[in-house]
Amino acid sequence: MSARTATASAAVAGLLGACVLLPATQAQASGAQDGPAVYAHRGASAYAPENTLAAVDAAEDLGIAWVENDVQLTKDGVLVVVHDTTLSRTTDAEEVFPGRAPWAVKDFTAAEIAKLDAGSWFGDRFAGARVPTLAQYLHRVERNHQKLLLEIKSPETYPGIERETLRVLREGGWLDRAHVKQRLVIQSFGAESVKTVHARRPDVVTGFLGTPAVADLPSYAKFTDQINPAYTSIDGDYVAAVQKLKGAHGKPLRVNTWTVNDAAAAVKVAGFGVDGIITNYPDVVRDATR
Repeated sequence: MSARTATASAAVAGLLGACVLLPATQAQASGAQDGPAVYAHRGASAYAPENTLAAVDAAEDLGIAWVENDVQLTKDGVLVVVHDTTLSRTTDAEEVFPGRAPWAVKDFTAAEIAKLDAGSWFGDRFAGARVPTLAQYLHRVERNHQKLLLEIKSPETYPGIERETLRVLREGGWLDRAHVKQRLVIQSFGAESVKTVHARRPDVVTGFLGTPAVADLPSYAKFTDQINPAYTSIDGDYVAAVQKLKGAHGKPLRVNTWTVNDAAAAVKVAGFGVDGIITNYPDVVRDATR
């Protein structure tokens, strides 16, 4: 654990002391129930530059099984792992390629993106970190024996991204029975994108990012297994309404909420009964909800 990680974990201990009287925490502390699954958002992105291999490793160092990432397509059709549709916030694209504003991912080739520094913005010790391709990212997650919550980003910008994502997953060995059953979820804010993935690979677990109206949930349950909303948009009644329905694989719909970055909020949403919590601080959330 890095000094930065240790400092954050120590701070959490103090926060937890203020939360021990909450019923959900009492149940978790007594072992009466397991806490929600914890997903490292863009890797352990509080401790390493988001969506880089370093962030995957930071999650592994913390003992976090699930990592979340974002995939987009380059100009020449290569899947890369990056959140924003532009490269300017998390790389040195403006310096390396001046005059290419707005530095959209879709306007750069994979070879051009591979030249960019995706770590220095976060800290000097990460200088030289690269934007990984999905294939590279899958290899690292596999090496670390982790699991993947993969988000198809801005699918309306990238026609065919679902097909290409499934192709790379298949070539990387991630569409075999073991991975599909236990180690992979594909999600998106685009309902049509989730539908496409489900139609092409009905065996793959899928998630819809958002908070559909309760009345609309049955229509989502036909093609997805998870409803994954912002934590500020839900309460216990909403979570219960989702979980009453069976999803595309005949099991109760799950709720994985995002992005929860402090102990108090983690305890609150755990009390709602969510199945998982997506967070930049996976150690903080884990410690708060166990």
